[in-house]
Amino acid sequence: MKRLFAAVVVIAAIVSAIFLSGCATGPDWRVTDDGMLEYPDAECTPEYQLAMLETADNYSLYEVTFTSRGTEISGLMRMPGTSHEKDVPGVVMLPGATVTKEGEQGLAKYLCSLGYASIALDQRNLGIVDMRGDLQTFLNGEEPTEHKMVHDALAAAAVLRNQPVIDQERIVFAGESNGARFAIIACALDPKARGVIAISTCGYGVDSAIASGQLNDPDVIRFYRSIDPDTYLGKIPPRKFVMIHSLNDTVIPYESAQQTYAKAGESKELHTVECATHGYCEGMDAALKTELEKML
Repeated sequence: MKRLFAAVVVIAAIVSAIFLSGCATGPDWRVTDDGMLEYPDAECTPEYQLAMLETADNYSLYEVTFTSRGTEISGLMRMPGTSHEKDVPGVVMLPGATVTKEGEQGLAKYLCSLGYASIALDQRNLGIVDMRGDLQTFLNGEEPTEHKMVHDALAAAAVLRNQPVIDQERIVFAGESNGARFAIIACALDPKARGVIAISTCGYGVDSAIASGQLNDPDVIRFYRSIDPDTYLGKIPPRKFVMIHSLNDTVIPYESAQQTYAKAGESKELHTVECATHGYCEGMDAALKTELEKML
């Protein structure tokens, strides 16, 4: 029965992809005068394919590929439960720089044990960004890679929502480090999302650079604001904004996370742990469980 159900899910997903892939292909992105990225087709379901990798009594794991902004994006979709499960909540997971979708499966397995589906992506360049290169691309009137990465996250949410067992109204974004920056922006641009969980991250402090005179060219400011998660914090409430950060983070100081948290509106929560690492650790499990229960 489990294998039969999994096959039905795959077939339904492929059929849905064929009929629901009317995404725009033109220049359908823009950055507003105040530096806000916009994607008019954010809710469009892209063409995608699912392939079963493994199945057990309490989960199924699929490889998923979909097209976003002219590029094929790969991910792993993990579904909890048995064949009669329905209305399952889901999490779009964006790994930190250099981390693969496989590297995100420790967290995905924990979420699965709590009853949450997930889709984890291999981000473009594995989440590594080239700000100077993207700035020049933007000034040339072309779409920067960092903007495309936000669209990839939105497309992943659309693919997850299109699965027959998923509750389309109960989706959140979650990310680690650089992935959390994209998760914050994607949540702000996805009005259906219930909230965002940002692990081991912070904003870029672009507004401070503007105030100090370090940035003064209007187009340069527009670009840097468009990739700074701090720019989008006002678009998340009343949905939940959650940060989880270690006092001993080896990459992003705890104080930097506090600065971003202070800029966010309610409802919000900052959970502090003491893992001697950067990114997800098991010490964050309790906070994840608590916050996901509140959101979903």
